Amino acid sequence: MKRSRTSRRSGTPRDTDDLLWLANGLAASGSRAEDTFWEQRLNAAVDELLQSDSEELLSSTLDQLNETQQPAYDVLADAIETRSEQHTGKRGEILLIAAPILAWSRFTIPATKLPPSLIADLRVHLQAHILAKDVKLGIANMLFSPDQLPQGYCDTAHFAEQMTDATLNEGVLLFDPANLPETSRFLSDLRYVLAAVHVQPGAPIFRWQEEGGSREQAAEQWQKQGGACLAPLLAGCAMETVLPDAYFSACRAADRASRAYSIRASVAFLSTTLEVEPAELRAIVAPFYENEIEEFRIGFTTLKSNAVVHGLVWPLLGPEDDAADVPAQIDTALKENGITRIEHIDNRFQLEYCDDCGAPMYPSPEGEVVHAELPEDKAEQVPKHLH
Repeated sequence: MKRSRTSRRSGTPRDTDDLLWLANGLAASGSRAEDTFWEQRLNAAVDELLQSDSEELLSSTLDQLNETQQPAYDVLADAIETRSEQHTGKRGEILLIAAPILAWSRFTIPATKLPPSLIADLRVHLQAHILAKDVKLGIANMLFSPDQLPQGYCDTAHFAEQMTDATLNEGVLLFDPANLPETSRFLSDLRYVLAAVHVQPGAPIFRWQEEGGSREQAAEQWQKQGGACLAPLLAGCAMETVLPDAYFSACRAADRASRAYSIRASVAFLSTTLEVEPAELRAIVAPFYENEIEEFRIGFTTLKSNAVVHGLVWPLLGPEDDAADVPAQIDTALKENGITRIEHIDNRFQLEYCDDCGAPMYPSPEGEVVHAELPEDKAEQVPKHLH
């Protein structure tokens, strides 16, 4: 699997016009019968662009709609994601799914091949707790880092297509780690098991679609059984599982969960590394902008010093563009982990990074952006950045 593909064509103005027309038509539809008309044509147009690697056209059309026509943007984004994570061929329809894992460690978080015995155990637990009866399951043999996931909609569509044979044969799609991108090292990060399923048309895919099933029950059982299955692969790491789901839905859920989890990891790490209680730490929270607000960054100090010893990024996701409730969410996550000294800075900081190492710059108590640095005697064998 390649990290990115060279576009064979960038698409034409006619392609863009067709997408805009179809997306606006579906967004304005007044009946289910009309929905079907628009959906069939929109799906066919999106399929053609995915197969021709027209990533730039898809992204630019989404950007155009996001600025001017939100209902049509939602319709087109849903269509592109759906057609990317599904592969429909002569032998049936394949749906790509992801099982995300939240992890943190002072050491390197593995991104590695899954042993055959572990794949067999994963298959048992996915089929027992996550998937509906009679679902065929194929699994990729890697624990992927975010750097190794399909990059963009077209790569995702090609990955789903690659999973076809393994899924229909209930087998394994093999990857050589040497052919995958290198993994960046963070204290807190995500890992993914990727798989795909095949079901008969109209049949349930997930356990919670069956009578008596629920997402909450599936998540609880997966945390216990799936987590125990994966734990030996993540030795030296604290970890939590995220409910497996269709690829894009699972990735979004993991991104949301990773923000509060990274705060938990930060507090645990700083408490043990600096030998202080969480209540002896201070958090400085500030918004960071490009043209609009992009993210919040959190700088950590001890109560005895203004030196920023670590920091993390809280990215804005999806509909959070106004960021109105984000500071309260951050405060809640900090307080749940024992930090009560929280300072908010309203400066309009730009997205600044260290010129030498590329690390984000974080807010300090003095209202400046600075490089986060652990004391020299505490910095050995520690990842450079929090994620």
